[in-house]
Amino acid sequence: MPLEPYRRGALWWAKGRVEYLGKPITEYYRCSTGASEEAGGWAWCRDEEERRINEHVLGANKTLTFAEAVMIYPANAKTAAYLIPIVTEWGSKLLSSIAPRDVRNLARRLYPQASTDTWTRQVITPVRSVINSFRDSDKGEAFRVKGFSKQERVAQDKARGQRGRAKHAPGSWEWLLQFRQHAPQRHAALALTMFVTGARISQAIAMRPTQHCDLDNGRICIPGAKGLDDRWLDIPAELVEELRALPLMHPRGAKRTDENLRLFGFADRSSPRKGWQKACEAAGIVYIPFHAAGRHGFGQEMNVRQSIDEKAAGQFGGWSDTALMKRTYTHAEEVSGKVHDAFYRGLRDAEKSTGLSLSTSADSYKSRTIAEEE
Repeated sequence: MPLEPYRRGALWWAKGRVEYLGKPITEYYRCSTGASEEAGGWAWCRDEEERRINEHVLGANKTLTFAEAVMIYPANAKTAAYLIPIVTEWGSKLLSSIAPRDVRNLARRLYPQASTDTWTRQVITPVRSVINSFRDSDKGEAFRVKGFSKQERVAQDKARGQRGRAKHAPGSWEWLLQFRQHAPQRHAALALTMFVTGARISQAIAMRPTQHCDLDNGRICIPGAKGLDDRWLDIPAELVEELRALPLMHPRGAKRTDENLRLFGFADRSSPRKGWQKACEAAGIVYIPFHAAGRHGFGQEMNVRQSIDEKAAGQFGGWSDTALMKRTYTHAEEVSGKVHDAFYRGLRDAEKSTGLSLSTSADSYKSRTIAEEE
């Protein structure tokens, strides 16, 4: 049987064998994990299983193939789907023979009509993850693949007859108010939550009413993402009342248990899309997708429209790198109007300080030109 912990006195011990593809590869364990809590015992068992399986595969078989590596790699459902066509191409290819240029060329061959973003997401990232899961961090360097340059992205977009990434305006209060007039209750609350907190759609969808809400104290918790921890935020009173009014909801198809309750009742990040699109159509406003309406809208509102302290905006919105926030999540708005306003402000200051005006300067230049021509 696989390794599992059991209590013995004050500590948790491990018993069982490590198995690989359903067969035991070690002698029977009966030893202390050194952990005083059950969770620590389970963690020891999983770490020991991973270590012994790696030793078994890499020690006994120096010619590990990509397919064998994929069989052991703990891929989630989405990554597993990306790996299927890669294994079809590279199943018998030795892991040690794979070079970064091979990965880039495979992406082009598998998806000739896709964008460079798709190549990265569906080929480079999964292959890199599988290979790095077998790299010894103490003895070897991580497997790295150079990303695609801007020139390569543009060239690929031209080759496939596309203009590249669709650009969406960031959300704004004006857009949000119109959207909410025609959106269902939970879509309206979802849009407001993302706009005022900077939460990603995946974070908002994952929120649970019991675990992530402290509405009596005017707070909600945004689940951690991108290597950052959960963050508790004070929210506006209007949002508190709106979230309080939401009924307890389970995602469609989920068991009706407290554990499966979700604040907005959606199963995954794509679930709100249909209602979101209908609300935009009914309001007669441009369609802005979740990320642009929420996180980009928050970044634009705080950094450009309201110009608050970027450190405060970054901390509240969950950016560890404020330079990334300003570079990626802010956008130029009303370019001509702002430049012309600045032009005339500077001109008025100069006219005031010199006693001259642009119109008299123009007349003087015209008179000098005529005189020189005569």
